[in-house]
Amino acid sequence: MSLVVEVVRSGFVESTHRARMLTVDAAGTPVRVHGPVDAIASPRSSMKPLQALGMLRHGLDLDGELLALACASHAGEVFHVEGVKRILVGAGLDEGALRCPEDYAEDRAASGKARIFMNCSGKHAAMLATCAANDWALETYLDPGHPLQRAIRGTVEELTGERVAATGVDGCGAPLFFVSMVGVTRAFRAFPLGGGEERRIFDAMRAHPEWTSGTRRPEAALMRAIPGLMVKAGAEGFDAFVHEDGRAGTVKIEDGSSRARVPVTVAALRTLGLTAPGDLATTPLLGGGHPVGEVRLALADS
Repeated sequence: MSLVVEVVRSGFVESTHRARMLTVDAAGTPVRVHGPVDAIASPRSSMKPLQALGMLRHGLDLDGELLALACASHAGEVFHVEGVKRILVGAGLDEGALRCPEDYAEDRAASGKARIFMNCSGKHAAMLATCAANDWALETYLDPGHPLQRAIRGTVEELTGERVAATGVDGCGAPLFFVSMVGVTRAFRAFPLGGGEERRIFDAMRAHPEWTSGTRRPEAALMRAIPGLMVKAGAEGFDAFVHEDGRAGTVKIEDGSSRARVPVTVAALRTLGLTAPGDLATTPLLGGGHPVGEVRLALADS
């Protein structure tokens, strides 16, 4: 059974999105399942904490906000860009070593197009720093056969408990590992419960939510509002989250719509007794610059 998200404009339902949802309790037992959550999915940037864990295990020396930035899909705010530079300088590198595509910063304070503005540049800087620590080739760090990417793949398979079903290319050019929502949910539970480097990532993201996304992003708002919650969004309507007690879940919007993602994530959190701010339960819909409707979760369909 899928969930239906309605796009309501002036009282009229003009569009719908279908969603998958999986939530589990503190013991890992499913609480709510909607849709084929065991099917192969593309978690996109929700995998960044797993990628960062693979890097920590192979010599990456980051903590605090810079470790959170290594897990980020950032908005290109001034502190994000300066943080990426700090990671690179610490490895004896500069932004010329980045192999992510050039992009415009989401934050309007930044102008022009550059690799360092790309939302994955923190992850790429951390990848380069890991390569520098191991004397691995820098120019080919995005190759799936590179020692860095093989190490990350091993970490993904360990935490998800699954073999990677396929390897693709993410929007930033890094290898993208396809696994199920069940596997991603299992992996996220390891961050608060696993101790060691897993807990370092959990604590860094919890302490610096703006560094993992942006000061105006809903993921940061959720982490600020719910003590003990870690959330990581991915492109194509994917979300993954875990609470410090092991309650966890994943969300996937079938058509990849980002506007439907947050209302479903809020609903998923509520199935676990985690109360999110009410204004995040719906996404405002504008007409003429004014609210005229909303994107909201409707009843499940069959």
